[in-house]
Amino acid sequence: MPILAIDTATMVSSVAVADEKRLLAELTVQTRLTHSETLLPHIEKVLQLAGVEKAELTGVAVSLGPGSFTGLRIGLAAAKAISYGLSIPIFGIPTTEVLAWHYPVPEVEVVPFIDAQKGNVYSAVYRWQGKGFAEVSPVQVYSVDEALALCESRQRTVMAVGDMAAKKLAGREDLPANVQLPPQHMLMPRAANVAMAALRRQQEGRADSVMDLEPVYIRRSEAEVLWEKRHAAADEKEKVQP
Repeated sequence: MPILAIDTATMVSSVAVADEKRLLAELTVQTRLTHSETLLPHIEKVLQLAGVEKAELTGVAVSLGPGSFTGLRIGLAAAKAISYGLSIPIFGIPTTEVLAWHYPVPEVEVVPFIDAQKGNVYSAVYRWQGKGFAEVSPVQVYSVDEALALCESRQRTVMAVGDMAAKKLAGREDLPANVQLPPQHMLMPRAANVAMAALRRQQEGRADSVMDLEPVYIRRSEAEVLWEKRHAAADEKEKVQP
């Protein structure tokens, strides 16, 4: 019962095929090419590598964010098209949870550091519960130092993961004593993790609605903020005109 998994939430493009027994194939790349250029060819390639026909898929899973607004929209649009076209269930997995799946380990907590622009990060706290992850602190926007303070407040070893962990924490000598920075290959999103989380949901019958599933943005886009500022300025100008 293979499922297709997609992660385009960051600069990393990752596609995987897995079933309840094993990971059949995965393709993960980080290049200058956009997700719109690479995603569909990567889906075709990973299905070929897995030896799975589209008609054999029993579900499609996608990383929902937070992350790159454009990347999230591209990944979700592709996942929805596949779900609708093949009449198979769709499973949306928060990107913060996707990153947590690197470390399904008791007594260890995982804190993602995902780029939220302007030097900020999206962070949350996840803890393995034997069959899946519990979100013990919800996703919020923090400065890097605030996210580190969140890590330091935990009473367990914390694994810091995500693109901003690689960019902002590597080489720092003031990391809290309970914070561990994993190797590069264990920091970044992987579609295999999306698949593992989705397979749990599939076993529990927790599919999402293909019509209602939306990206998890957390913050507004810069375009929305700029639009609001411009229209607020225009409204003020109209008020002061005689």
